[in-house]
Amino acid sequence: MSEKTAKRPRAGQSAGWLQTLTSAAPGLVVTLLIAILQFWQPAALSTLGNLVFDSYQRLYPRQYEDAGVRVVDIDDETIRRLGQWPWPRTDTARLTQALTDAGAAAIAFDVVFSEPDRTSPARAAEILRQNPAAKGDYSDIAALPDHDLLFGQTMAASPTVAGFFLTRDPNTARPVEAAGVVVAGSPPLEVLPGFRGSIPTLPVIAQNAAGAGFVSIIGDRDAVIRNAPLLARINDHIVPSLSLEALRVAQGAGSVVIKSSDASGQTSAGRVNMVAIKVGDFIAPTNEEGEVWMHYTDDRPERVVPAWKILEGALSPEEMKAKFGGQVVFVGAGAVGLPDLVSTPLRERELGVIVHAQAAEQMILGKYLLRPDWALGAELYLLIFFGVGLAILSPALGAVRSGVIAGLAVVGTIAGSWVAFRYGATLLEPTMPVLTVAMVYTMVTSFSFYREERSRAYIRRAFDRYLSPELVERIARDPGQLELGGEERDMTVLFSDIRSFSRISEKMAPQELISFLIELLTPLTDALLARKATIDKYIGDAVLAFWNAPLDDPDQYRNSASGALDMIDAMKDMNARKSGLVGPWPGDIAIGIGLNAGRCCVGNMGSRQRLSYSLIGDAVNLASRLEGLTKVYGVPILMGETLSREIPEFAQLEVDQVRVVGREAPERIFALLGRPVMAGDKDFKAMKTAFAEMLGAYRGQQWTAAQTALTRVRETGAVFGIEKLAGLFAERIARYSASPPATDWDGVYQAEEK
Repeated sequence: MSEKTAKRPRAGQSAGWLQTLTSAAPGLVVTLLIAILQFWQPAALSTLGNLVFDSYQRLYPRQYEDAGVRVVDIDDETIRRLGQWPWPRTDTARLTQALTDAGAAAIAFDVVFSEPDRTSPARAAEILRQNPAAKGDYSDIAALPDHDLLFGQTMAASPTVAGFFLTRDPNTARPVEAAGVVVAGSPPLEVLPGFRGSIPTLPVIAQNAAGAGFVSIIGDRDAVIRNAPLLARINDHIVPSLSLEALRVAQGAGSVVIKSSDASGQTSAGRVNMVAIKVGDFIAPTNEEGEVWMHYTDDRPERVVPAWKILEGALSPEEMKAKFGGQVVFVGAGAVGLPDLVSTPLRERELGVIVHAQAAEQMILGKYLLRPDWALGAELYLLIFFGVGLAILSPALGAVRSGVIAGLAVVGTIAGSWVAFRYGATLLEPTMPVLTVAMVYTMVTSFSFYREERSRAYIRRAFDRYLSPELVERIARDPGQLELGGEERDMTVLFSDIRSFSRISEKMAPQELISFLIELLTPLTDALLARKATIDKYIGDAVLAFWNAPLDDPDQYRNSASGALDMIDAMKDMNARKSGLVGPWPGDIAIGIGLNAGRCCVGNMGSRQRLSYSLIGDAVNLASRLEGLTKVYGVPILMGETLSREIPEFAQLEVDQVRVVGREAPERIFALLGRPVMAGDKDFKAMKTAFAEMLGAYRGQQWTAAQTALTRVRETGAVFGIEKLAGLFAERIARYSASPPATDWDGVYQAEEK
């Protein structure tokens, strides 16, 4: 063999690889599509991942640590005590002075004082002058100091931060610049949230503040705030957030330092992104847009102090120093009706100022949720690994084993994501790898199921005209059973035959005979199938059926007895319906049924060209002989001793001991006369007892006693359908009385015909 020939793959190997690739194709296509989605990152996909991270935060909120941050809340009780908002700026000045006196390191207002105070003396005097009922010019009032000015003077003597709003609508108003912004690298203007205008605090107030920061925080598509922006831009001018400015003022730092991605030679598709922000001693790692991922704590009352307690002196100077000394204090309005409520992963209605406060806490503590740069790539590689691996392995492993692997992959991915969050504060999104596993498993399994169903449909179309429905379904599930061979089972066999069929058939044309057989055998077959029988074959007018194959039937004996009795009832019903009708129905028709139970060999039998699912064995032969004996004994159903022992509750009668043709050993045979309700009838019990006495005397050659017992039997024999059987034994007893049998006679009847 040449080297070239030796290296050539065999046809079977090529076919195997082609089949594997074909089976894996749906899973590979799904993996590719999901990988494209993961790389593209549509907004809906981000929302799905955010919901996962929200659930993590609810399961494990950030553990609260006192980071030196407090919130003064203008709550409902404060409004009730001090009057509606906005207050006179003198009240705000008193609040500021009290916090300053308590030693606050910074006082940041999550409130924008953008309009002049309407309660200032000059404005109040003007209002009074416009009142027709007023007298005087109120110049003494107008000469009093302006409230905004007084508040500004208080701000100047305090470590305060003024707030301002950012707007998408363009305007020329700009906040006061209190600190510089230094950029290490290129200015990341392209990625920072962009705005075109602002609504600042009044200059008379803001110019006296130590800092100014924006209070605007815009949530995600679902309005939930998951990230706190530390920087934004108004056109090309970078401005800090309230929390960032509060930390700068508290430390007395001069500037905010921005680190861009190109400061260390890194770029993202040619775009300059944010990496980190340094303010004083604190460095905050950010996402590419200059935001920190918020890891919220649960509700902590010790963080929040109602404003009324400060303004009404409910706290002593010592308590004030204990609560606010050296603290970064955020002042916000949380009263109902004041528009400063936001949604977070933990709460649907949260104070907006709490977001600023918790952002400052995280920067002070240095504890952040991180979404590393490599996270997206890792998730992409993981989903490709799972998708390709499952797509290739699933067809070979099958639905159950590949389902176990898929389940383990899903559980492992979710568990890994949770562990990264819980112990590493790292956000790794499990959504797309899990979706990949679920979709690939579903697609590959569905495709395999589709191919199997096509194969089964082909088998059904090929065999359903020749085999029983149960057998077709079994072969469709396992085509390998189309091999020759069989298995041994304990089974019950039924043979039935139409009485005098030759006489009936000779009076009909062939088409009439076929129609007659179809009309006759259909209800008889229905009766058997209703009792879980398998129809083996039709031999002209005869039916061969059995139980406990190909499917297990733990009630095979009772089902066979009930099925045989149902056939007799169906025959009686057909005779009653057809009585008097014109047509091919030849009067009352009777059938004989032989039933037997025993060990049989059942399976696909025949030649290699044609198979037939059937059974063989001594029990089958005996059932056939019993059917023939029903004509001799004049009963519709005869059964063997084994079956008789299995159904003692049915109405049955031992008929005789017979040696059938082709069998040396004699067999006790029994007539099946009715259902359990008949067996409990007192007349039936009396008849059965008398028949047993007759049979015992008959076998003991006690002819007089046998005749006496038979007389009692014949009194009710017609009621239970054994008048012909009683007549048969009356004839035998009379014959043997006149001419006794040989001394070695064993009472066994020798059948002469099959």
